[in-house]
Amino acid sequence: MGASWTRPARLVTVAFAVAAVAGTVLLLLPASRTPGSPADPMVAAFTTVSALCVTGLITVDTATYWTPFGQAVILALIHVGGAGVMALATLLALTVRGRLGIRGALVAQAETHASSLGDVRRVVGRIVLVMLVVESLVGVVLTARFRAGYDLGWPSALWHGVFHAGSAFNNAGFALWTDNLMPFVADAWIILPLVVAVVLGGLGLPVLRELRRGWRRPSRWSVHTRLTVNGSLVLLAVGTVLFWLFESGAGGTLAHLGPGGQALGAVAGGAFPRTAGFNAVDYALVSDETETVTTVLMFIGGGSAGTAGGIKVTTFLVLAYVVLAEVRGEPDVSIGRRRIATSVQRQALAVVVLALTLVTTSLVAVMAITDLPAIDLTFEVVSAFATVGLSTGITADLPPSAQAILMVLMFVGRVGSITVASALALNTHHRHYRLPEERPIVG
Repeated sequence: MGASWTRPARLVTVAFAVAAVAGTVLLLLPASRTPGSPADPMVAAFTTVSALCVTGLITVDTATYWTPFGQAVILALIHVGGAGVMALATLLALTVRGRLGIRGALVAQAETHASSLGDVRRVVGRIVLVMLVVESLVGVVLTARFRAGYDLGWPSALWHGVFHAGSAFNNAGFALWTDNLMPFVADAWIILPLVVAVVLGGLGLPVLRELRRGWRRPSRWSVHTRLTVNGSLVLLAVGTVLFWLFESGAGGTLAHLGPGGQALGAVAGGAFPRTAGFNAVDYALVSDETETVTTVLMFIGGGSAGTAGGIKVTTFLVLAYVVLAEVRGEPDVSIGRRRIATSVQRQALAVVVLALTLVTTSLVAVMAITDLPAIDLTFEVVSAFATVGLSTGITADLPPSAQAILMVLMFVGRVGSITVASALALNTHHRHYRLPEERPIVG
């Protein structure tokens, strides 16, 4: 497995690195920046990595620093990152399930582990089709609303509709407004279409395909689809309720809104951290409770083989079922009428431990070079690793060394999480013997 895995993983890393360099060069062009905006290589590189890794963290105002050409480059990078990661994750998932081969001579085959170029074309074609359909529908609604409700001309309304629809489906979180989505927190025609696009993009192509074929028969869903859909709904509900409880009271960021506006703001607060990165409120003003809950939601993330980041809902729920089985004293971990393989349980544990190790190490490193509050730095680091893009507004205030750490986190969180999870699943060795058992004291 070693040679067959390391070569594709290396090619994936190189491909993303090349795209990052190309994006940085394009954003350094004078045509990408508005008059008076300096040509800062660090700003261009950070923005490129953030867009390519569909994160949304920014060190400059997207609306005023970049020209329409620069914004178009960012949108193109978002789609390259979103579609590329969805294709990579989907085909690696199929490889793990044994539906596709693992050998291929072409770069495209090596990158996606497809058994033939036709496999790559079919999967990428489906992803592009789903992306176009969802973004087109959401873009039409947003364009009409921007035109009718905010007095934008048709060209400007269309550009804003297309950009935000693409940013939402790819869970990127980039916005063409200085205050992101805060001016629209009470506008259902803006918030709800974006929430729908974020959720659909975060579910992943395998889940969307299964829902299209049998959405009326949940009993026939695979365990993966059941975990992804039900887990996403529960986390969305929990996040929405907690956001409303913590932010609707006196002094909260939703306190000035009516009941309808508070409901929309709470839905946005529950949906966007997993992992779109849009902010309908100012996260620099939210309570510590909201910041903590949001950090947890960001770390969990969305569905596998989608545009969302984090450790993924399925990973989190598999471990939850492991704990439940252990508490009950059951020998097997079962979900519905299916037993979960021990190898999957170990893979889930490995993913979480590796993620916690990376986040903790990065957090300590960032804390060592800045004196900003620990809770805000934790929020920032988890947001970068989970490719969310939410921030309390400290990104631009971080020193270049800390921003470089965030760039590495975004890259590893976007590409590394997929390749590591798939490598763990594919790295199966069968011994012809078993060693004597011993039980160390645990707890």
